[in-house]
Amino acid sequence: MITLCASAAIAAAGAMLLTACGGGSTSDNPLLKESTLPFGAPDFKQIKPSHYLPAFEAAIAEKRDEIKKIAESTDSATFQNTIVAYDESGRTLDRVSRIFFALVEADKTPEIGEVEKKVMPMLTDLENEISFNKPLFARIKQVYDREHDSLQGEDKKLLEEIYKEFVLNGALLGDEQMKRMKEINLKIADLQQQWGDVVPEATNDAVVWVDKKEDLAGLSEADLAQCAKDAESLGKKAPYAIVIVNTTQQPLLASLDNRDLRRKVYEASVHRADGTGKHNSYPLVVQIAKLRAEQAELMGYKNYASYALEKTMAKTPKAVYDFLKSLIAQYKPKAEAETQAIQDYARKTMGTDFELQPYDRFYYSAKMKKEQLNISDDEVKPYFNIDSVLINGVFYAANRVYGLTFEERNDIPTYHPDMRVFEVKDKDGKTKALFYCDYFRRPTKRGGAWMEEFTKQSRQRQTISVVYNVCNNAKAPDGQPSLLTWDEVTTLFHEFGHALHGILSDCQYNKLSGTSTANDFVEMPSQFNESFASIPEIFDHYARHCQTGQPMPAELKERMLKSITFQTAYALGENLAATCLDLAWHMLSSSEVPTAEKAADFETQALERIGLLDAQIPPRYRTSYFNHVWGGGYAAGYYSYLWTEVLAVNIADTFAKLGPLDPATGQAFRDKVLSRGNTGDLMQMFTDFTGMASPDASSLLKARGL
Repeated sequence: MITLCASAAIAAAGAMLLTACGGGSTSDNPLLKESTLPFGAPDFKQIKPSHYLPAFEAAIAEKRDEIKKIAESTDSATFQNTIVAYDESGRTLDRVSRIFFALVEADKTPEIGEVEKKVMPMLTDLENEISFNKPLFARIKQVYDREHDSLQGEDKKLLEEIYKEFVLNGALLGDEQMKRMKEINLKIADLQQQWGDVVPEATNDAVVWVDKKEDLAGLSEADLAQCAKDAESLGKKAPYAIVIVNTTQQPLLASLDNRDLRRKVYEASVHRADGTGKHNSYPLVVQIAKLRAEQAELMGYKNYASYALEKTMAKTPKAVYDFLKSLIAQYKPKAEAETQAIQDYARKTMGTDFELQPYDRFYYSAKMKKEQLNISDDEVKPYFNIDSVLINGVFYAANRVYGLTFEERNDIPTYHPDMRVFEVKDKDGKTKALFYCDYFRRPTKRGGAWMEEFTKQSRQRQTISVVYNVCNNAKAPDGQPSLLTWDEVTTLFHEFGHALHGILSDCQYNKLSGTSTANDFVEMPSQFNESFASIPEIFDHYARHCQTGQPMPAELKERMLKSITFQTAYALGENLAATCLDLAWHMLSSSEVPTAEKAADFETQALERIGLLDAQIPPRYRTSYFNHVWGGGYAAGYYSYLWTEVLAVNIADTFAKLGPLDPATGQAFRDKVLSRGNTGDLMQMFTDFTGMASPDASSLLKARGL
């Protein structure tokens, strides 16, 4: 994600809720019973919107009862009766939450939205009750004090994680501070729920309507068809609609000849939620930022970034800034040269007084690429049929490297007819996981791409991973193949890298399994998995013409692969700018957070201070629609994408040396990293596989062609 990955943001946001999960029982509610479908798959044929609220009520009551039994036990606190019991509590609520929040993100109908409004305060109340349950924490602390030194392996790690979680949530605070922390938690949950309504609605409303086909000159027939289809689905206020995706820059700007329409599309994107129109998310932003800063201060930290980074590989804001500043210093000359080259190119046809604007950049860059490399998206997209990319690319790579096979299951129901389900089998023929994919955009789905699980792998619970990927690709009309850009191809590989982290998990405890790692590690498997997309044997296997089935010609393939590193300073710059915005907001004390009216000015000043204020390369997400940070779990953590890209490049280099498709190398990576979840020191996992004492950041710019 990202490429587009919001995937880990959803995982982190979900994790916050799922620490507070549990059950109940009524005879007619399918959510409150173990599914009878294979591998515990959710029975979406039976589940109705009316089931969710009573299921949550019953599951929360069950969770409360389970926690009460642990906290009020008169038996001496032990690892089994306290720590394991805590990890095992709330299994019903875990199931209900994972199913429900999958729909909140991917198919949020009005009915689901109404349930969410009622459920979020209930879950936050429960989380507060558990986080500040003094008898419960006293027993956890007793186990920590008595057994920490004698426990080993996953047992020790589980104890450490649970104890640290309680401490960082405020279990050691005084009564008045605890009371205030509870209030803050409730308020933030309410504000994030409002964010989850405002920003998707703002993005949907930012659609640009087009009356005449000639205004869309430059678009392919497939893009024109998509614009007509989007207009139809959005009420057909005009014959064509250009929908806004979640990032600042819009893909269609690379093709639109009409400069004024390019401007309208770009401005619709950047102003979608800043109060210029009817939507304004800034009041939510500043309230969340202020409350997070106060949380940190209650915990004895200078700012929220210092507090949040306590749980990461980076550990401190200084470590993150040192990393970012080294990249910025190397990036800026490249970015300036890239911008100048595009402007010089545009002036050849537009005149010497032509001033390149941000909505022009993709357009003239695409023309430059076409002229210099003789390549365009329209030329290569016929070779990237989504079905072939998935089966002959993503799955084929997983088979070659990890020995996995995939069998489609048409008998397992889904929450939307566009979804597909596959049974994943290991090299010994045993079922390893279920994998769902939901790849096409619709109005009820938020923007971006992500991975999550309906069920996590756990030996303790005797469960396998039931995992899903979600993307926002355009769906072709019936009977026509859905074609992808190269970026969308790598997104499929990326999200499946997250899925593999869940599929290949082999951990004892639910809390430690799969993707339950720090944000600045969890994006590594996904970013590494992108590297398989361009390995010749994999590429040749999936890049086949959608009509003839012929592989991409060698000459076109060479030009296409060369184009991957064409003018890549932009992609790095937009990511750096978004990362620095995230940190700037979360380095503030509660008294320093600006008003909503000054939020846009703060953004400008923050980018200027770090040396990234560049109209030509705006942040990938501006403050007003930065969902990872204000709606998801990446507050003070968006740097993770760049941090883990370094890890991923180092791991890809290790694979390249040992044989990128060598099963022995894949097995080593599986054994030392992918199967281990959060059961050990994350940097040590990296070292165990690569042999490197620490990551080599210099490899990142080289890998990006800079």
